[in-house]
Amino acid sequence: MIQSSAGVLLVLTGIVGFFFFLEKQFRWKLFQYLPPLIWIYSIPVVLSNTGITPFQSPLYGGLKAYALPVFIVLMLLEVDFGAVVRVIGRGILVMLMGTMGVVVGAPVAYFLFRNQLGPDGWKGFGALAGSWIGGTGNMAAVAGGLETPPAEMGLAVLADNLVYIVWLPLLLASRAWSGRFQRFTRADADRVERLEAAAGTLQKKSKEVEMHHLVFLAFLGLGAAALAGWIASHLPEIEPILTASTWKVLLVTTFGIALSFTPARHIPGSHAVAMAIIYLFVASMGARAELAGLSRAPAFLAAAYVWIAIHGLFCLAGARIFRVDIHTAAIASAANVGGAASAPVVAAYHREALIPIAVLMALVGYALGNYLALLTAQLCYWVGGS
Repeated sequence: MIQSSAGVLLVLTGIVGFFFFLEKQFRWKLFQYLPPLIWIYSIPVVLSNTGITPFQSPLYGGLKAYALPVFIVLMLLEVDFGAVVRVIGRGILVMLMGTMGVVVGAPVAYFLFRNQLGPDGWKGFGALAGSWIGGTGNMAAVAGGLETPPAEMGLAVLADNLVYIVWLPLLLASRAWSGRFQRFTRADADRVERLEAAAGTLQKKSKEVEMHHLVFLAFLGLGAAALAGWIASHLPEIEPILTASTWKVLLVTTFGIALSFTPARHIPGSHAVAMAIIYLFVASMGARAELAGLSRAPAFLAAAYVWIAIHGLFCLAGARIFRVDIHTAAIASAANVGGAASAPVVAAYHREALIPIAVLMALVGYALGNYLALLTAQLCYWVGGS
């Protein structure tokens, strides 16, 4: 029914805006279990499979070529590595152990279920690894770089949310295990108080966005995208991972991290603009997915639960090795699996003063997510016998 790029863009932006309006306006408990992301992906799937919107549109290619690199740059601008080292200390090492659990757990789970997954299942695992190391933005970026089929992206979105339903309550409930966990890890008794004091010293970026801020952000994002595209076109392709698309994602990620060390980090509005673009990009991927590909959902989900269990074991090992408290360990896992959306929620439930630390951890995940998720995809490709 709708064929023009303008019409498709109108539908997709309407879907994104509608579900975030519902979440903000009514705060339904449904969104605690099925957050807007899964609706933003699944509704376009239904629309395209019922003939309302097209499976192919110039808009989709335009979003991948321009929106994808721009949001990568913008979501990385806020990373503050100096503050991470100064404030979080050993806690960041626990998060990195959890990240290692994601990288190691993926090929293990993929190997166990490889015969029940499609030939491109490793690309879906790469996209999911992007989410579990960084966040939704990394999932979208890695999926774009790997040219993940929309059906595999749908499985990744589904697994991400259904695992989240189980994993988040466990992270919240872990607060009750504080005493026993401290004896297990031998954490210092005053560690949490020191973390809270350090978190109080962090400087907050202004939230007042003016017109020239948006112009600066657009210039930085488009400039980094253009430079990355030009360099990527001159680099050798090594199939199946290092294609021109993945080179571009890696280069833009590097440029975004480099810009985070400059005064550009203080430009307000970067996170909000990046998230708006991310959800629009995810909606466009849903619009290209065919329902037939979702038949592999049970195997993909079973593999994802094995995968998250391995991540959890790595987090426990990290907490024991580096002697941290349950609050830090739970936030570290949430910063991986849930990203910037979930880590502050877990922090608020455990110790509200630790929310700034949760945000810092999530931003580190943003910085690492694209690199390590592509590595994870390569490992899955190898263990799958491809």
